[in-house]
Amino acid sequence: MKSKAEPRLTKAPTRIARRSWNEELVSLIEALHGIRKECLALEDELARELAPIPEDFQPSARNLVHYLALRHRDLRELQHRLHRLGLSSLGRLEAHTLAGLDAVLRALQKLRTGKRKLPSLDHAAAISFDEGPQLLRQHAEALLGPTSGQTARIMVTMPSEAAHRYDLVRDLVGAGMSVMRINCAHDDAHAWNQMAAHLRRAIREVGRPCRTLVDLGGPKLRTGRIEGGGRVSRWKPRRDVRGHVIAPARVLVQGLSRTERPAAHFDAVLPVESGFTGAAAKNDILRIEDCRGRSRDLLVQGTGSDYFWVDSQQSCYVERGATVQLIRAGERIAESTVDEVQHVEQPLLLRTGDILIVTDDSEGGRPARFVNGQAIEATRIPCTLAEAFRDVRAGQRIAFDDGAIWGMVRNATEKHLEVEITHATPCGSKLGSDKGINLPDTELQLSPLTAKDRKDLEFAVKQADMVGLSFVHRPQDVLQLQEKLRELGGSHLGILLKIETRAGFEQLPRILLAALRCPPIGVMVARGDLAVEMGFERMAEVQEEILWLCEAAHVPVIWATQVLEGLTKKGTPSRAELTDAAMSTRAECVMLNKGPYVVDAVRFLADVQHRMMLHQEKKNAMLRKLSVSELAPLSKEKEFQVKAG
Repeated sequence: MKSKAEPRLTKAPTRIARRSWNEELVSLIEALHGIRKECLALEDELARELAPIPEDFQPSARNLVHYLALRHRDLRELQHRLHRLGLSSLGRLEAHTLAGLDAVLRALQKLRTGKRKLPSLDHAAAISFDEGPQLLRQHAEALLGPTSGQTARIMVTMPSEAAHRYDLVRDLVGAGMSVMRINCAHDDAHAWNQMAAHLRRAIREVGRPCRTLVDLGGPKLRTGRIEGGGRVSRWKPRRDVRGHVIAPARVLVQGLSRTERPAAHFDAVLPVESGFTGAAAKNDILRIEDCRGRSRDLLVQGTGSDYFWVDSQQSCYVERGATVQLIRAGERIAESTVDEVQHVEQPLLLRTGDILIVTDDSEGGRPARFVNGQAIEATRIPCTLAEAFRDVRAGQRIAFDDGAIWGMVRNATEKHLEVEITHATPCGSKLGSDKGINLPDTELQLSPLTAKDRKDLEFAVKQADMVGLSFVHRPQDVLQLQEKLRELGGSHLGILLKIETRAGFEQLPRILLAALRCPPIGVMVARGDLAVEMGFERMAEVQEEILWLCEAAHVPVIWATQVLEGLTKKGTPSRAELTDAAMSTRAECVMLNKGPYVVDAVRFLADVQHRMMLHQEKKNAMLRKLSVSELAPLSKEKEFQVKAG
C-alpha cells in the first residue's frame, strides 16, 4: 500500500510546478508586452517633437523615447523574476530598447507550453542589437574623430602657455590627445589663434588627427575682484616636516623678447630686459631684492637663448620694479629691474556664522571691518553676473568655490545678497576671485549666450570643429545656439552640451531631442558644478543616468572634471583617481585639465584605456581570459604546507 502511494506523491508536485511555471511565463510575457505598448504609445504622443529631427537620426530619437518609457517604471521585481528563470535581464537595453524587449519576449514564448494565444510583436524594432552600438560609434566619430585604437578619446584643456609653446601642443598630440579644448573663459582671441595654429602644425608633424573644441564661457556666476594684493612673484623651496630644505625652488629669468620657455617645470618666472639675460653664465650670482627688505643671492644653474635659471634655498617675494644684479667674481656685471609679474590677491577668510554680502561688480571685495572687536561692516565679495540676483529668494542655499564654502541667503535684493555662512573649515576657508558660485535651489532665468559668447562664436566658426555650450538649462538654450550658428555660417560645427546644473540634468531628455535636430552632438558630464548642484552623495548615480540616457540616444559622452587631477597637477595619481580613470572608459571621451604634468597624464590615461578595452565595453564585461584563473592541483608537498599553515 505504501509503495503504491509513493509515485502519486512524486507526480503531483511536478504537475503543480509545471502549472506555476507556465503561469509565471504568461505573467512575464503580459507584463513585457504592456511595457512594449507604452514605449510605442509614448513615441506616438511625442510625434510632433520628433518630426524636426533629420531622418538619419530619427531611429536614435525614437529609441531614446522607448527607453524613457521603459525606465518610467520600477523594473526591479521584474528583473528578479527574469533572473530566477535564468533569462537575460533588461539591464542592457539602452542602445536598442525594443530589440532587447523583443528578444526576452521571444525567449519566454519559446519556453511556454499550452495553447493560450498571446499578443504578437506587431511593430518591428527599428534598431537591432548590432545597429544600436554601431550608431553610437558613428555619431562619436562624426563629433570627436577616430579613436586611434583607444576605447575613448582624450580631450585636454589648453593652458595659457600653449599659445607660445608649440612643443607642449606637439607633445600632447604625440602622447594621445585627440581633442584640444580651448576654454574661452581664459585668455583671448590672439592666444586662441596661436593654440589652433600650433595644433595644425603638430597634426602635420606627428601624423595624428586631433579635433578642436571651443568651449564658451556661458553665464557662469563667479566671484569678482578683491581689493588689495599686488603684483608679486613668490616662491619657496620644498621642506620636510622639520623645516629642512629637500628641494630648492627653481626660478626662470626670461628676457622680454622671448616667446617660448624651456619645457622644464619652474616655480616662478621673472621677466627682465633681454640684454640682462644674455650676460649671464653658469655659476654667476643673481642678487635680487625681496619685498621684505632682504637681499637674496641665487646661483645660476644654466643658460639658454635669452633666459637662464637659478635655484633658491629660501622663500622669496619679488614685486614689479625690484632691482636684479648679476655678480661674477664679486663684481657686478649687469643690472636690470623685474618687469610685469602676475597680480597676487589677498583672499577673504570666512568662518561658519559670518555674514557675507554678495554685491554687483561695481566695487571690489574686501574683508570685514572691526572696531573694538565688533564687526561694523561685513565681508563683501562681488558677483560677475548680478542679474542673477533677481531670481534668488531668501532661504535658498548658495555655494562658493565648488562647494568648499556654503551659505544660506538671509536677504535678497536686485543689488545684493546677504548670506550667512553655514559651512567652512574649522579654521576658516579662504575665498578668492574668479571662484564659482552655485545656486542649487534657484531657477535662474539667464540667457545661455552672453555678449562675450556671441563674439567668441565668430572665432569658433573659423577655427573649431565643435562648440561647447555651458550651463545648459532647457531645450530652448540649444535652439538659441543653433540659430546663432546658422547666422554666422557655422551650422557645420558639432555642439557639445555641458550638463552642470540641476535644471540641465532634469531636462536632459528634452534637451537631447532638441539637440538631435542639428547633429552631430555630444554631452559633457561636468562633474564639478553638477556635484555641487545635485549633492555630492548623488553624483555617482547622476553620472550613471546621464550615461544611460545618452547611450539610448546614441549620443557620445565626455567624462570631465578632476580626472587624474593628482597626476596632472603633482605628478602622482591617487588610488581613487586610478579607479576613476578606468571607469571613465565607459564614455566616448575623457577630459584632462591643465597642469605641469599633463603630457604624462595623457600617456598614462591612454595606457589605462588600452588595458580596459580588453575587459569592458560600456557596461558589458568582455570575459577576456583572467591570468589569475589558472588553478592547477597542489603538489603533495605544497598541500602539506597549506595544511600546516
